[in-house]
Amino acid sequence: MAALDTAAVADWIRRFRDVIAEKRDWLTELDSAIGDADHGANMARGMDAVVAKLDVGVPGTVDELLKTVGMTLVSSVGGASGPLYGTLFLRMGMTAGPVAELDGAGLAAALRAGLEGIVARGKAEAGDKTMFDAMAPAVDAFDAALAGGSDVGAASAAAAEAAAAGRDATEPLVARKGRASYLGERSAGHLDPGAASTTLLFETLAAASAD
Repeated sequence: MAALDTAAVADWIRRFRDVIAEKRDWLTELDSAIGDADHGANMARGMDAVVAKLDVGVPGTVDELLKTVGMTLVSSVGGASGPLYGTLFLRMGMTAGPVAELDGAGLAAALRAGLEGIVARGKAEAGDKTMFDAMAPAVDAFDAALAGGSDVGAASAAAAEAAAAGRDATEPLVARKGRASYLGERSAGHLDPGAASTTLLFETLAAASAD
């Protein structure tokens, strides 16, 4: 796939909702070990609210679609996930602009802006055991794949693989941010739930852009 139009972006969001629903208990299990045990429930509630909005009508431009996702998540998701995921999609929308589709360069710029929004909101760095540890490698891998001549589908697949590797690398880390940081050394030995849900985000992007 060379570009994502609004229908493809909406398909991505719906796929993300579906896999969040499927993995809800797993995400909650991860969060129960080092957090408030609400990540799965919060993300499922937020994504259900997003899809309910899309069922009423999909906005005609990519920026309005992504902003709708972001604003809905901010207003419907509790904990840290709402502001972080909301910021991700709002920044993506602002960068995408009022276009009918995102080509590789446009999607790369939007993803990079979303990552920067997460950093600005959460102040996370590599190794802090947060969603950043999956998001940053994914965005870097997307950029590298594009630079190597890949289309959106192949670049998204590379991003998903990098996100999964970043997620898995959080297991031995001691958390330095968020609720998990209160546990100190006891936070080691567990996957970060935010990195896990971020990986699902990129895996569903790869699936949506492969069709």
